[in-house]
Parts: sequence; C-alpha cells; structure tokens
Amino acid sequence: MSPRTPKPSDDAALEGGRRRATINDIARIAGVSKKTVSRVINRSPSLRPETREKIEAVIARYGYAPDPQARGLAFRRSFLIGLIYDNPNPQYVVNMQLGLLDGMRGSGFELVVHPCDRGSTTLVPDIRAFIERQKLFGVVLTPSVSEDEGVAAMLREVGCEYVRVASVAVDEAAHSIITQDRHGGLLAGRHLAELGHRRVGFISGPLTFRSSHERRGGFEDGLAEHGVTLSPEHVAEGAYTFESGLEGAAKLLAMPDRPTAIFAGNDEMAAGVLHAARKAGLSVPEDLSVIGFDDFQIASRVWPPLSTVRAPTREIGRLAAEKLIGQAGDDKRDPADRLPSLVARDSTAAPKP
Repeated sequence: MSPRTPKPSDDAALEGGRRRATINDIARIAGVSKKTVSRVINRSPSLRPETREKIEAVIARYGYAPDPQARGLAFRRSFLIGLIYDNPNPQYVVNMQLGLLDGMRGSGFELVVHPCDRGSTTLVPDIRAFIERQKLFGVVLTPSVSEDEGVAAMLREVGCEYVRVASVAVDEAAHSIITQDRHGGLLAGRHLAELGHRRVGFISGPLTFRSSHERRGGFEDGLAEHGVTLSPEHVAEGAYTFESGLEGAAKLLAMPDRPTAIFAGNDEMAAGVLHAARKAGLSVPEDLSVIGFDDFQIASRVWPPLSTVRAPTREIGRLAAEKLIGQAGDDKRDPADRLPSLVARDSTAAPKP
C-alpha cells in the first residue's frame, strides 16, 4: 500500500502549528528518505553537509522533535548515557557531567549518573543491574572504576557501548580517553625545580587510583630534569580530599627538614596544605610553596590563589560523549591541545636563601 498523499489542509495545519510534524512530514518536505532524516536526528557523520543543513532547516521550521519513547522502542533501548563514577572529589564529577552534557547537546540523548564503590564485592552486578534497568545506550567510566577490567568485561558481555576515562591506555582507542596525568605531574615538578626548590614534598591521591602513581611519576621526572630527587620520607598518602591534604601536610611540615615546597595530587588537598601551613605559622609562598592539580574553582578562590596543573576535565567529558555517540570524527584538533597545562599563581615562589 502506498503512503497517503497529504492534503493541502495537512500542510496548512503544520504551518499554523495546529498539528505536530512527524518524521514522514520532514522527509517529504525535505525531499529525502525517512532513513536520511533519522541519520540527521541521530547525528550520523555519514551525510553531506548540504543535506544535513537542508533537513535541519526543515526540522527547525516545523519545530519537529522525535518522541524519545518511540525511539527507545524502535532501538529496544533508551536514549540514555550513564556516567559511572567512584571519585571522591565532587567538583571532578560536576565538571565531567558538564562536559558530557556539552557533547550530548542536540543529540537527543540524556544523562543519568550512578555513583559506586570500586571496593564493593557487588560492584560488577550492581553496575550491570543499573545498565539493564535503564536500558542504557552506553556508559562513560571515570577513574578509578574505569580501571576495573571486570567492569569492562561485563560491558562487552552485555553489549553496552562504553568509553573509559583513564590516566593511561586501558583499552582500544575507540573505548578510551587518556588524561595524561603523568605529563601534568611533570609540569608540577619542573615548575618547583625551576624556582630553585630542592627539598620538596608530595601528597598523593589514593593508591588504588592509577592517577596517583602517574602524577607522582611525572613529578619525579620533572624534578629529575633539574637534578632534584623526591625523598620517600617527604611523601604522604592522601585521598583526594581537603582533610587528607591537611593531615598529610601537617605530617610533612612537622619534620625537622620540612619541604620548602609541596605538590598535592589535587586542588582539594592543596587547599588543605594551605590550611596546615597557616596552622604551623608558615607563610605561603614565602616559607612554603604549594602547587595543586586540576584547576577547579577552589584553586582561584583560596588565598593565596593556587598555582596548579589545569586538567581539561570538562573537555574530556565532551570528547567522551562525542566518542560514545559517534561524533569524535568531527574533532580535528591536535590531541596535544588537551594536555594538562601549568597555571602559575601566587602560591609558588623561589625558596628563601
């Protein structure tokens, strides 16, 4: 049976906004197939720009919006992307969410979040239940749950699309975004050594996070460029929290040969170092230089403003979303544009003579 020929009154109803446009209307008016309209809606990169622009103009003219329920039924899954995280830093999670939303804008996908505990004995079945309950199109995994091979194996088993954000390559390029934490640590070490610091301290994140090891390794590389060595007794383990930075700094600053500079593995801990220095009667940066990692809002709001390593977390979230829904091929920038970068502020200076 051939499709019903639209009556003039149908188009008048569309023009007057008295009837909602359907995908068949958009295809007919644009002079393309329904499948081609679907490709535009789903942001498929395999279309000529002029075809995409013509269809998008018709969609905009008639205010067409696909029905998410109908789309979900057609594909037997929802148009939902899940963010699965176990990061103790709330600002990291917020920035990652903002980046994912940037990458999903206009795609018809929505975001749902699922906090978890990587140390839980039910981690894998809990995540599987979340995916199946929501009928997720795909998920983005952030450190350290992204480093869990059991979770990745489960995702492959159930056929769920995924992208793993990690400090090193943990999967094929199509399934991973590398955050280059080691390079960021190198910038911190290089900065302190170039200022003339020779007795330096380091407060790491949790040792279960690969980023903690990568940032330390890079830090030692940066120091070594200038003949400086990180002494094991000047290292404290933190938890990427303000309180752990305060505690670790108190330990390091109580030493007879206390460091003249401390690199904290993130800005939250670096803020704790500033607090510990003040409690110890030390001035920053006159008596102690402090540098963090992330360049989250707290870095520019504490006093003195923190020197830090800027990690492009929001940008990484955008790339993860675009990679997940097949749009990463449109990004032509050099990957080096997304490397961590040094932000020198008022919390670092040359040590006292």
